[in-house]
Amino acid sequence: MNATLEKTNYPLVWELDSLLAHPDQSEFKQHFDRFRRDLEKLAESSQSLPAVEATTASAKAWVDFLQAYESVCVRGGDLGSFIGCHAAADAENKEFQQIEARLSALGPLHEKIAASIEFALKETPDDVFQSCLDSNPALAKIQFYLKELRRNAQLRLPQQQEELANELAVDGIHAWGRLYDRLTGELRIQVMERGEIVEKSVGQVQFDSPQRTVRQNNFFAADKSWSTLADTCADAINHIAGTRLTVNRRLEVRDHLEVPCRVNRMRRETLDAMWQAVSHRKSSLIKYFDAKARAFGLDKLTWYDVTAPYPTGQAAKSELDYDRACDHVIETFAGFSSELGDFAGMAIREKWIEAENRSGKRQGGFCTGFSDKKQSRIFMTYTNSVDSMSTLAHELGHAYHSYVLRDEPFFLQDYPMNLAETASTFAEAVLAENRLERCESVDEKITILDAMLSDAVAFLMNIHSRFIFEDQFHIERADGELTASRLSELMLSAQKEAYADGLDEEGWYPHFWVSKLHFYITGLPFYNFPYTFGYLLSLGVFALGKEGGRDFPDQYRQLLIATGCQDAEEAVQSTLGYDLTTVDFWNKSLDIVEQRVDRFLELV
Repeated sequence: MNATLEKTNYPLVWELDSLLAHPDQSEFKQHFDRFRRDLEKLAESSQSLPAVEATTASAKAWVDFLQAYESVCVRGGDLGSFIGCHAAADAENKEFQQIEARLSALGPLHEKIAASIEFALKETPDDVFQSCLDSNPALAKIQFYLKELRRNAQLRLPQQQEELANELAVDGIHAWGRLYDRLTGELRIQVMERGEIVEKSVGQVQFDSPQRTVRQNNFFAADKSWSTLADTCADAINHIAGTRLTVNRRLEVRDHLEVPCRVNRMRRETLDAMWQAVSHRKSSLIKYFDAKARAFGLDKLTWYDVTAPYPTGQAAKSELDYDRACDHVIETFAGFSSELGDFAGMAIREKWIEAENRSGKRQGGFCTGFSDKKQSRIFMTYTNSVDSMSTLAHELGHAYHSYVLRDEPFFLQDYPMNLAETASTFAEAVLAENRLERCESVDEKITILDAMLSDAVAFLMNIHSRFIFEDQFHIERADGELTASRLSELMLSAQKEAYADGLDEEGWYPHFWVSKLHFYITGLPFYNFPYTFGYLLSLGVFALGKEGGRDFPDQYRQLLIATGCQDAEEAVQSTLGYDLTTVDFWNKSLDIVEQRVDRFLELV
């Protein structure tokens, strides 16, 4: 355990035992087996679903089946979250990895049920489908979900092919994702500390040290370790993308971006408008880079300089222990709404959060839900930094989103990733703005604005580079597999475009595609762009909140509820009045970024 985290008032390790029995206990194995049997039984019965008809008997049969389906979805989701928590906290535990694999092997049964429902709904004439909804309150209540299933059916292969593809995916696309998780969980990076070489997990190595020699050494040490996985990761990313492209060809979709847009319940016009606005508004961030480079005594920044703190007196005081971070988050959230503040305090005190800085944990952070208990759990590694406090706020934003939806119908509690990231980045924005308003010294204001602009760089440049890379990679992958060196070439080109050539010529990170786990998440295609969507939308929401007065917290709450029962454009239009398909909307959010740059430049 990190010595600086040994004594805290708030718990650093989450509590999981109240959710389910520990995975090594017989009770857990019995629970798992019961779930598997119920899932198998439901999958078999799904093959004989009655036709959707405007009759009482048909409606009752569908209501009964959907209730059984809800039960297995809740139990399966909780099992996945539970074992995912254990595996993330103990990355080298082979038993947890095996249970993850066993649970993943049940994926085809879930898909079989979903496909049966979607095909049955797809084949129902529009007038009959609507009549059935109108005549049955239970179905009418979840009509958005049912209509979404009808639309999703357009992205499925013929039923027998669909079932075969899902079965093959367990040992195919999803196996490649699990391989990446295992390899990166076991990877160790050798770094120099106090004259000695020590080994650290990838999540423990930071690149934002105020000392350039430290972050430079950490960067090259990490790059050296990641490069040892390059060929294996090239195999993984090629086969993950190749599987998706093969399915897409069978579906005859427009291109590789149609499915990600559909998954995020957003229109292609919205995605294009967002990136168009971002691409034309990067000059202010280059000014920010130039000012930071001058402060470091450099002509231009390198990759490992971008997230480093601006050199002020405040930088030396940047250590922030977990207790103070928690207190500040709770107090800040309460200033926005009492519900959000009370929720954050409850989640922290009730041990929903795994924050301890120790080896053996997986990298990154996440928030996962347990529908049966109406609770969430948050995974992260707290490193005594302001950045870690922002991560805490970010994940609590996710958890609050689920909390607001906890009493909605289960099938209306799910929301697309792009809108999920709105809640999390909004929580970060509330925290950062509060810190900026409360501080008095110029150095502290510079430090806070620097952190805000580092976030802007991450969402508008770093993630843009990921999108450009993935887009070009999928285009080339359609003609065959790419070598590790070609993938590095694509990443270098994407970074130069996304960062507007704003970094030193030798300051790029071609191996970034190896180290970024988001490229290897097999459940969702193009995992990255929703972060930029959520960031920019959250800026717009935050600006509206500053003008909205005391009623805005409830308006914001209604937006979060709408994410479960409306498409992205409709959710925002109905609650906030914004049109996401226009460049004008996104420019409003980017105006805020420019204002922060101007304020930063005035201070420095």
